[in-house]
Amino acid sequence: MKKLSILTGIIISFSLGVSAQHNTYRINTDKPMQKIMHFGASDAWSMQFTGLWPEKQQNQIADWLFSTDNDTNGQPKGIGLSVWRFNLGAGSYEQGDSSQINSGTRTECFLQPNGKYDWNKQLGQRNFLKLAKQRGVKHFLAFMNSSPVYFTKNGLATNTGRGGDINLREDCYNKVAKFAANVIKGIEKHDSIHFDYLSPVNEPDGHWNWLGPKQEGSPATNRDIAKLTRAISKEFHKDHISTNIMIDESSDIRCLLGTHMTSWQRANQIRTFFSKDSTATYLGNTYGVPNVMMAHSYWTNTPVKYMREIRENLRDTLKKYNLRYWQTELCIMSNDEEIGGGGYFDYSMRTGLYVARVIHHDLVYGNAESWSWWRSMGGDYKDGLIRVLSADNWKTGKAIDSKLMWSIGNYSRFIRPEAQRYDIDVTNEENVKVKDGETEPYGVMTSAYRNADGSWVVVFINYSEKSRSITLPLPDHKASWLLYRTSDVTGENLKPVGSSTGESVLEPCSITTFITK
Repeated sequence: MKKLSILTGIIISFSLGVSAQHNTYRINTDKPMQKIMHFGASDAWSMQFTGLWPEKQQNQIADWLFSTDNDTNGQPKGIGLSVWRFNLGAGSYEQGDSSQINSGTRTECFLQPNGKYDWNKQLGQRNFLKLAKQRGVKHFLAFMNSSPVYFTKNGLATNTGRGGDINLREDCYNKVAKFAANVIKGIEKHDSIHFDYLSPVNEPDGHWNWLGPKQEGSPATNRDIAKLTRAISKEFHKDHISTNIMIDESSDIRCLLGTHMTSWQRANQIRTFFSKDSTATYLGNTYGVPNVMMAHSYWTNTPVKYMREIRENLRDTLKKYNLRYWQTELCIMSNDEEIGGGGYFDYSMRTGLYVARVIHHDLVYGNAESWSWWRSMGGDYKDGLIRVLSADNWKTGKAIDSKLMWSIGNYSRFIRPEAQRYDIDVTNEENVKVKDGETEPYGVMTSAYRNADGSWVVVFINYSEKSRSITLPLPDHKASWLLYRTSDVTGENLKPVGSSTGESVLEPCSITTFITK
């Protein structure tokens, strides 16, 4: 059996070979595209538990997620996330089983029934805010899945038994605005964390929100969102709070562009919020609201051809209204059939490559300025960067890293805030330009960036099972490229794999980042 395994390995290695195709990838240095603000993930619902684990475990998790340091061998210690999403709880934890929400997804609330604030709440999550800041993270985003339970129409943080409007009493919009302002100020006072951004609604158009899921959440019409945003804006202006109010974390890009699985009241969000003709919902001149639309990449990543088409449509529509785009949440769903859907955690490159392809399309065709994964930690499902093994509901446990996490790190670790994306020209061996050569969805995909410090970064995804030889000319008279690779090979997690002055080989089923010295 042992001899057979060795022989099989030889046969596989020979059959993969190196593709005869050889392309040259030149950065079009006079064609800058969008700025890149940051890459991130969220603390939901994990850090309320793991943020109370022993300090050594917390530090290892924080290093994986946030560190930009290298070990003595030049190996990155982590993926260098540059924005951290904090789940601002609505109080389902305090309600216990009566919350109608699963115990693992309940959250605490700073606001108490007596109207006072308890700053001993959400301690685990706040520990990770501080661990992120210690490792150099400068950007923080607080997001609300629901308003505090004291203000909702059904007294719950979930939509159980309701329709498609916001689960918020008519007399409580200003109270939610005051709550948001108090929490922003309170966390800055107690933890020295300033929130750059607040997202007051999350997936308001998600069809799952009609029924009431086993997690905090609320639907909202566009008019609901506009009303709540204006109330928060007024409160922030009064209190001189500089936190940006972000809208509207759509569950589906299609809801930004038209009507999808909902009514007109929760559709066409780009036009609704940023066309001056939409007098009841226009937010373009609202204090604290930047010209940014946030949405999630769920459900639009297959078929592959459609993934590109809808992002190009999104890009062109946003340009019409002079808007920028942030992709703020993604995990694997049932329609991601190419990698078996969302069930069961995947430690391999299969999911890592699939998600890298989505990142490529979001950045290159959607012109996303920011890109975030959903949960930083999860269980036996493809929604976490880190897998948690626990026999006692996460009170204790073991954290295991994944190729998915390190794959995202090929972007987040090296493309730093304020980087600029640049176009790439691709030519073949006959020096003929290859149309769409930067995007072979089942072959090589590549994108280029220039950091604020002048360093160049080029990310290559080789989705295929063949090696590919390439030429990547150095820009700006740089001396050489340093290469970092993530693959299924043991130990290749952003592993430094040498240098190049232009000629390189992309290994099968790998992601390689080239960065100038």
